[in-house]
Order: sequence, then structure tokens, then C-alpha cells
Amino acid sequence: MATFVSLINWTDQGIKAFKDSIERADAFSALVEKHGGKVLGLYWTLGEYDLVSITEAPDAETATAVLLQVGALGNVRSTTMEAFDRDAFQRIIAKTG
Repeated sequence: MATFVSLINWTDQGIKAFKDSIERADAFSALVEKHGGKVLGLYWTLGEYDLVSITEAPDAETATAVLLQVGALGNVRSTTMEAFDRDAFQRIIAKTG
């Protein structure tokens, strides 16, 4: 499984319905699971971003499909990065020769 960190901001539509944020988070978790992934963490934050999610997905294409579906709802916009744990980064280093 690949790991992804998403930095998320509410849109104007999303902030107007902030009281629904918990239900939207549950729906996000269900969507990720439907696509074979798992939400490892979801945090409401102060500062530049409104939320941070850490998810696992089978691959980058699956993660992108999920985020496109969520973004199309109009409540959030995200910036997503693939993350590598220690073991994965060790494999990357090994491939450098």
C-alpha cells in the first residue's frame, strides 16, 4: 500500500457547511475503504490548512481517483504528496546503486 498526506482547505461552500464536516469525514473514510484503502489519520488544523489527512491506497491512481471524487463535491481542495516510510525509503536508496 502507498501512503499519502493531503493538505486540505475548505472552499467557500465547505466553510459554510462546516457543521457537516464530521459527516463528510466519515463519507471520505468510507470512499477510501471502498477503493481498497484506509484513512490512517484525519486532523482538523489551525493555520494555512483546515485539515490534514493521512491515507493508504493501493496505488497513486487509486488515491487520485478518490481525491477527484471528493474534490468534485465542491467542499474542499487538496494538495497531496506520496509519503515513504523508513523501509520504502531504504528500498529507494538501494535502487540508486
